[in-house]
Amino acid sequence: MPSCSQCHQPNSDDANFCAQCGTALGAATTTSPAENTTAEEIAEAPAYTPVSDQDLWRQFIGPHSDYYLGQFKKFSSNGQPKFALSWNWPAFLYISFLWFLYRKMYLHAFVYAIGPMVSSYLTGDISGSLVWSIMAGATANYLYYWHCKEGIAEIRKAGKLNPAVQEEAIKESGGVQPYVIYVGIALYVLALAGLVKMIQDGPQEGDKTLPRPAKPASMIST
Repeated sequence: MPSCSQCHQPNSDDANFCAQCGTALGAATTTSPAENTTAEEIAEAPAYTPVSDQDLWRQFIGPHSDYYLGQFKKFSSNGQPKFALSWNWPAFLYISFLWFLYRKMYLHAFVYAIGPMVSSYLTGDISGSLVWSIMAGATANYLYYWHCKEGIAEIRKAGKLNPAVQEEAIKESGGVQPYVIYVGIALYVLALAGLVKMIQDGPQEGDKTLPRPAKPASMIST
């Protein structure tokens, strides 16, 4: 079990970095006389440099990190979080629950998947879905800011300075789900195909205007 040359923390045999301080572990960290690494090479071995806060945010966000970091500045004042109105076009124009799913916000995706259907069922009006889309467009950036903030705090708490732990945590909770894009395209194609079929079929029988009944013969003047 190799010990760290910096803090002397014992680590597992397959560890590449110290779990305590993040220093790179090499063959020279053990005390076996059969090691080929010299003391000079140990001294020259680069220690792990912690990822800066800005870079960690970029890694966690993934695609379009510059855009979201610019939006996130609206939600902080003197180091304290605050709510501010902003607009997210993808969350509004795209199927809202798919945008949240794309950004790995699974609870919000569930809410925006069920909410419009329940609203339409209770009111009998499908225009309620538009209200949900507007809500998503107006709040998506703020909700995503908190998702990133809480996720990064957990990564720093669990991983400390260990890059392997940080990288694995970012893959699991950060970044995006690319397959969601193809799911959205498929749903739009199906919706477009259904709309075209409705136009081709024309109005249903029940929608046709019924002919006005003829007047009784007794009411016809002679």
